[in-house]
Amino acid sequence: MVFKRLLGSLGVGGPTVDTVLDPGAARPGGTLSGRVHLVGGTADHDVEHVALELVARVETEHEESAGEGEADGEGVVVFGRHTVHGAFRLAAGEETSIPFAVTLPWETPATELHGQPLGIVLGVRTELAVAGARDKGDLDPLTVAPLPAQEAVLEALGQLGFGFRSADLEYGRIGGTGQQLPFYQEIELTPPPRYAHQVNEIELTFLAVPGGLEVVLEADKRGGPFSDGHDALSRFTVPHEGPSGPQDWNTLVDGWIQELVEHRASYGSHAVYGHESGYAGHGSGYAGHEPAHSGGGPGVGAAVVAGAVGVAGGMVAAEVVDEVGDFFEDDAEDGAEDEEG
Repeated sequence: MVFKRLLGSLGVGGPTVDTVLDPGAARPGGTLSGRVHLVGGTADHDVEHVALELVARVETEHEESAGEGEADGEGVVVFGRHTVHGAFRLAAGEETSIPFAVTLPWETPATELHGQPLGIVLGVRTELAVAGARDKGDLDPLTVAPLPAQEAVLEALGQLGFGFRSADLEYGRIGGTGQQLPFYQEIELTPPPRYAHQVNEIELTFLAVPGGLEVVLEADKRGGPFSDGHDALSRFTVPHEGPSGPQDWNTLVDGWIQELVEHRASYGSHAVYGHESGYAGHGSGYAGHEPAHSGGGPGVGAAVVAGAVGVAGGMVAAEVVDEVGDFFEDDAEDGAEDEEG
């Protein structure tokens, strides 16, 4: 799906822009490639630059006195910007195509699993600056597949009996981690019968870096919200190539879950702790959610996926897919109104 828009800030007869991404899903830390097609308007224009912005729909929350977070709304967050061409003159009616290849941040969230959408909304927004006016009218949905290690963790969770409940992007930071982006992806999982009496759900966040993958697990204890507003977290690291030796993914991930649940029960609802060294080693440091602003914090995801074959075999509701185009179109219209005002 490609959104073609007349550059409203340049008026009728201005250039048009159409960005086309190369087929296939991108990967975190990988290359996003495509072409920006430009068509000149009724007069010559001096283009100052052509830039691409990576944008995400992110949920924001505020904290109430009891420490519980309540959804406050959602907005667009820019998490990457790349200038793909400098100044040039675009003649009237001229057609030109600008190829690009940009690198995605390692923490770019996955929008699909095995081709099934998660309801995470990412996009590429094209900015054309002409004679002092900047228009961000062209918006394209961005599809990102998980890294192999992320896929393996999710597949192991599915085989261990966990169900996929929802996924969203939360504005804020997870303390004690190396998080770089101003938001994080939260994947909510329902426990299998063996853990159902101990936890209501497990929340999973991946924080990838070039050298490996940090896995953050949060146990939501059955019986209601916590009085301090924070759940206990555990952090584990694994190289991108996976565990070495005879330890397989199912054994590794099951060990993580057992540690998380056991420590959750041992330390009680006020515990906040971390695991950092090795595949399941104990570490130190604060691992609680830290709002990036006064109203941040963890919350409930917006997209519900019904798991058909474990975590990775879900089917997303049709209305969630439709949100992709509608959301970015609404955002573009709001931006155009802001520029006109």
